[in-house]
Amino acid sequence: MTSLPLSFRVRNAVVEKHQLEGMDPSDRYFNRMIPIKRVERGYSGTVMYEALNVQSQVYPTVQEVLRDISDQLRELGFTTMRTRLNFKGQNYLAEKETWVDYLDA
Repeated sequence: MTSLPLSFRVRNAVVEKHQLEGMDPSDRYFNRMIPIKRVERGYSGTVMYEALNVQSQVYPTVQEVLRDISDQLRELGFTTMRTRLNFKGQNYLAEKETWVDYLDA
C-alpha cells in the first residue's frame, strides 16, 4: 500500500502548482500559475496568458516541463522568467521555496 496522497496516485491529477513570473512581449510584468499534472508517461503542464495557451510535452520530471514552457514563452518574446513551487498536492508551501530563474537567450 502506498503512502502517497490520492492526488499523487491518480493520473491526470494536478500534483504541483508552480508560480511563473516575468515580462511579457509588451514589457509588462506577468504572474501565472502552472498546474503540473501526472500523466501516463510522466508530467505535463499548461500556462494561460490572455489568449495564449502554452502546453508542455510530457517529460519524466517536473523541471523539464517547466523548462519546456519557459522555452516556448521565450520564443514568443517573454523574458526575465522564473518559477517557484507554491503547492505540492493540496499543501500550500507559503512561498518558502526558492525561485528558479530561466535565463534569457
